[in-house]
Amino acid sequence: GTWGGGSSGVITSAPANVEHVLRANFGNYPKGPYYRERFVELLGGGIFNADGEAWRAQRRAATAEMHSSRFVEFSVRSIEQLVYGRLVPLAERLSGGGAAVDLQEVLLRFTFDNICAVAFGVDAGCLADGLPDVPFARAFELATELSLLRFVTPPFIWKAKRLLRAGSERRLVEATRAVRECAERAGADRRNEMRKVGSLRGRCDLLSRLMSSAPGADYSNELLRDFCISFILAGRDTSSEGLAWFFWLLAGHPDVESRVVGDVLAAGGDIKRMDYLHAALTEAMRLYPPVPVDFKEALDDDVLPDGTPVRARQRVIYYTYAIGRDPASWGDDAAAFRPERWMRGGAFAGGESPFKYAVFNAGPRLCIGKRFAYTQMKTAAAAVLSRFAVEVVPGQEVKPKLTTTLYMKNGLMVRFRRRSPPPPSPPPRHVVADDDDDDDVAAGRHVAVGSCNSNHL
Repeated sequence: GTWGGGSSGVITSAPANVEHVLRANFGNYPKGPYYRERFVELLGGGIFNADGEAWRAQRRAATAEMHSSRFVEFSVRSIEQLVYGRLVPLAERLSGGGAAVDLQEVLLRFTFDNICAVAFGVDAGCLADGLPDVPFARAFELATELSLLRFVTPPFIWKAKRLLRAGSERRLVEATRAVRECAERAGADRRNEMRKVGSLRGRCDLLSRLMSSAPGADYSNELLRDFCISFILAGRDTSSEGLAWFFWLLAGHPDVESRVVGDVLAAGGDIKRMDYLHAALTEAMRLYPPVPVDFKEALDDDVLPDGTPVRARQRVIYYTYAIGRDPASWGDDAAAFRPERWMRGGAFAGGESPFKYAVFNAGPRLCIGKRFAYTQMKTAAAAVLSRFAVEVVPGQEVKPKLTTTLYMKNGLMVRFRRRSPPPPSPPPRHVVADDDDDDDVAAGRHVAVGSCNSNHL
């Protein structure tokens, strides 16, 4: 680690060690103060930055709400509205003139709009006509980058700058203030609506669901704010980066692209039947995991399964990127993009240990948004690929940029070319729901996404 940073620890890519840290000895490996301190301005006490009982309480509430049929229906509808209302029309306009566009930037805008809709019930407007500058999105991205800067800066430097409100720490305070103010306005609007109308039954976004739940009625404004900001951080970059690398890999593997397109067209709009697309996305994330590296901090001395000692306060850093390319875990063709490794008898099989495929974390902190992420990625990929060939502009250097998520360092310039003939429109419905969910949602009920002027954001 950095000099004077106190960041000593162990780096591992052994699935047995990962399982030990994430499941078998979970209680000894929280996020820890080293992580929380660096994200506290942006995330506060939100689920992404919490440990212990605070994390467990938020986890229970989030799981209950995100797995409810009402929220699933709402999130699927929100995804479809953005895909068919903004993403596909943008690709259509670009295909007409043959203009190139940074696909990574487009997908980041798409996922930011989507995550704001399902978290706050607001339209951030990032993917609106003209791809406008959105202050909230800009502030959120800056706050994330400046928080990450603390991980590579000796603590005595960034803490002194924080005390003096100087340089990057001053900009971090300003950016996080802008993000928090927007989140607080959304919460205040909901509370005012609840006082005037008596309930939030007409709203299905996560913020409204939490405020309407029995324990959620007592949540503080700060906790609701921090929870939703954590939700945006967890969902904004991960799906967009997974999709960007997926489209790039398809461009270099026309045989896989042909099978994916055939799978999409044969499914008739039902994403649950798109098994090969599911396998191709899963394989892309094996090679280019959206979160390439993560760590936990040991509370007490420990010994990993391979015999490596870990001292209290040390970090155990696990490299998902390295695990996904290790021949010991994936065979001699570990470096190859081969979706067939996930298929059995013509259907997606899965079945791999989450500790060697830790793309969605594993153990008690397994990502509760996994199904949402796949729905988002499959809906966007199917809509685009059924209508357009995505052609990567030749001559550009495509390589990873290691941050909390696996960005493409230089973006991904592409052109959209219309396929012929186009698929039928409008797309069929493909709502996914649990059998054990709320009784209060009527079948087929349409729930509109709340709107918020981008200037307000």
